[in-house]
Amino acid sequence: MAELKARLRTDLTAAMKAKEAFATQTLRMALAAIANEEVAGKAARELTDQEEQQVVTREVRKRRESAEVYAGAGRPELAEKEAQEADFLAQYLPAALSDAELDAIVTEEVAKVADATLKQMGPIIKAVNARVQGRAEGAVIAAKVKAALA
Repeated sequence: MAELKARLRTDLTAAMKAKEAFATQTLRMALAAIANEEVAGKAARELTDQEEQQVVTREVRKRRESAEVYAGAGRPELAEKEAQEADFLAQYLPAALSDAELDAIVTEEVAKVADATLKQMGPIIKAVNARVQGRAEGAVIAAKVKAALA
């Protein structure tokens, strides 16, 4: 069992014993998302730590997007609940890179490509994603690479 999943299960047990309904519900949701990913495809498999991290990152992003939609639709109570879930799950992810750190990585990767133009944007984004390993959102990375190439 991968490390993140084991940590989620341990924290779920502790939350259940402490009768923390919010934590229990949120951790069960995260574990269910990981379980769904494990059985997706033709054969069930065990996820790696990085794949589990991607699943939790996806769940955090879903919660943040839902919070924005609820806030725009005039449902602040639902927006707050989704935002709390996103913040709770975010503690299981590695710390996000600062803008300066991300800018430095983007600059290094752009410098590696000779005559970098917007045509090489895809491979540069892929290289940056490999280095940051989920510590920055894809849209932010793409925007920074595009700005660096422009």
